[in-house]
Amino acid sequence: MKRYYRPLLSSTRTPGALLLGGGWLWFAQVEELTRRSRRVIPVAALPSVAHEALTAPRHALAGLSMDRPRLMGIVNTTPDSFSDGGLYEGADAAIAHGRALVDAGAHIHDNGGESHRTGAEYVNIAAEKARTMTANEGLEGVAPLSIDTRKAAVGEAALTAGASLLNDVSGLTHDAAMAPLAARTGAPICIMHAQGDPKTMQKNPHYDDVLLDVYDALEAQIAVAEASGVTRNQIIVDPGIGFGKTMEHNLTLLKGLALLHGLGCPVLLGASRKRFIGTISGVEAAPDRVAGSLAVALAGVAQGAQILRIHDVDETRQALALWQASTG
Repeated sequence: MKRYYRPLLSSTRTPGALLLGGGWLWFAQVEELTRRSRRVIPVAALPSVAHEALTAPRHALAGLSMDRPRLMGIVNTTPDSFSDGGLYEGADAAIAHGRALVDAGAHIHDNGGESHRTGAEYVNIAAEKARTMTANEGLEGVAPLSIDTRKAAVGEAALTAGASLLNDVSGLTHDAAMAPLAARTGAPICIMHAQGDPKTMQKNPHYDDVLLDVYDALEAQIAVAEASGVTRNQIIVDPGIGFGKTMEHNLTLLKGLALLHGLGCPVLLGASRKRFIGTISGVEAAPDRVAGSLAVALAGVAQGAQILRIHDVDETRQALALWQASTG
């Protein structure tokens, strides 16, 4: 029976505790899970493979060390993204916004030209390139740039224009050329979990055990990437909050997020301004969900998420600084 290990994390070091992935959190116990049972065990009882996966320092990505939380600012060059669609659609507006995010504290910016909101229509490669290329070129050198795309042709064009990282919201399931692209270029790649595509993903999503199912799906896609020549040191994983998940699924993933460290990769959390935050907080308009987004971001950092994909960079930077000061 397959066993999974979720570190029970703390910002305080206790006797015998291990450091999570060379980062900022410690754990002296883990929750051992199977499809049938759960129990808490000491770290001394961890199998060697799980011990290595949880404690090995994560490699730097796009020149950024993973020993502290990193902020990924969102640059949407789309007319229909759920929170800020149309605000930064033109190249000049996108470039100005990307520069402002870096000034506010973003370590990396994520440029996307296809909305992945619920019900979004497919955008063809030519249109997606047209939306993103000028902004990519204008932001080169400002900070490491991530291209948010599920299409290898768009990703390759962005890398040529100066992008450093591929962010595939389909988790390598949309375009078979994406993993070979990462292998050939050596670019870091984020593999996100999604159940279904944006058009259909929220039509009655179902899991036997959402936390373990997402873990298994990401593990399988890591294997796909490695079979194409991608190294584990290039890979980031993302549970895909809101992508084929109900509110209950999202909350379960957030509470159990530390389990994903067992994959041996940095973890990216992208929950900023999403619908479940509005549902819980009673805030309808996505741009008004800043406070709820900050709460979720800090919960992610407490679970060891190395990268936070966010809209509200300055506010998150402030909240993170206070969290670190009060818990360190």
